[in-house]
Amino acid sequence: MTAALASAVTIAIIAFPEVSYRASLDGLRVWWDIVFPALLPFFIASDTLMGLGVVHFIGALLEPLMRPLFNVPGVGAFALAMGLASGYPIGARITARLRREGLCSRVEAERLVSFTNTADPLFMVGAVAVGMFKIPALGAVLALAHYISAILVGLVLKHYGRSEDRRADAPTAHRREPLLSRAAHELYTARSQDNRSFGQLLGDSVRDSVATLLLIGGCIMVFSVVVRVLGVFRITDLIARPIVFVLSPFGVTRDLVQALISGLFEITIGTEMASRAAAPVIHRAVAASAIIAWSGLSVFAQAASMLFGTDVRMGVYFAARVLHAVLAAIVGLGLACFGPWGAKLASTTAMPGAYAAPGFLSVMGRSCVYLASIMGVLAIGTAAASIAAKIEVVTFRVRPKGRH
Repeated sequence: MTAALASAVTIAIIAFPEVSYRASLDGLRVWWDIVFPALLPFFIASDTLMGLGVVHFIGALLEPLMRPLFNVPGVGAFALAMGLASGYPIGARITARLRREGLCSRVEAERLVSFTNTADPLFMVGAVAVGMFKIPALGAVLALAHYISAILVGLVLKHYGRSEDRRADAPTAHRREPLLSRAAHELYTARSQDNRSFGQLLGDSVRDSVATLLLIGGCIMVFSVVVRVLGVFRITDLIARPIVFVLSPFGVTRDLVQALISGLFEITIGTEMASRAAAPVIHRAVAASAIIAWSGLSVFAQAASMLFGTDVRMGVYFAARVLHAVLAAIVGLGLACFGPWGAKLASTTAMPGAYAAPGFLSVMGRSCVYLASIMGVLAIGTAAASIAAKIEVVTFRVRPKGRH
């Protein structure tokens, strides 16, 4: 089946070279205008901070928070924060790095990548809400629905794989060590083991980040061509017919179904088709929320390439993406109908137009601002954790008079 599908796509590309060429150019523009400048600062920063031992320091301090909530090690807080701010697929990239360095078990890595590989606010607010829908108020709905449902996925998967999780506990003496002292010890140990100069570390981070981004760009271009070829051969129409028949009683139009099918492969194409669909704004917003959470087979391929070489199983990630899409659609519907934005969305008359991607430097600047904000939040969180670790609670009981 794989060989047959690959052969069919290749024949279609040869049969329609102009369509394939324009589709690949569209994918290249998305990569260069949005993905490359948005991800490059985060990729370089994450690799550099891991080499310097800062991630190990943060992980030791935030272990008491991440373990009870999501049953993952404290270093998962770094993957979560960077994933929320930067977007696909940096959560998978950081998780793979943590697994390779032995900072989490296989099951913990599968839990972690399932809820930290998320979309970024720049895409949801700037690209989808403002650029595609022309409704700025929709940005808050999409972002809140996406992040709330991601956290819910993490909470649901907390109990996944407990029977397989054989995490080695730290020695008793090390566990009794003060939290801040333990974090400093982890930082020193990680920095000593890396043993690269800062210049070499930065150079390696830049080289590896650019190579990874080239891989991501290839995935985006390939799936952009696949979606366009499927449309030329009317395959999406054939897939949409039975789905429209089933969902039409619920008010789901044919345009929305075709947008969902396109979003099955590529997130940007799917969300843009959802914004242009002949349907009420709330229906289009719910479809876009589900597409963003699912993220498309293009992002799935990117995550698989990030996790290649580890023992992390992709089946868990696939199931998490389906769950995330369902939860994002439900939460998005609730926010759109009953949230403070419901009346504005229901009465909007904005007509979607052609999406114009922001400039390279604009996206790069916003990405750097997000990165600085996340580092500030992590710094405040680690400082609060270190202060809380020093607080001692003293309890006493008053013995009533006359008792011995």
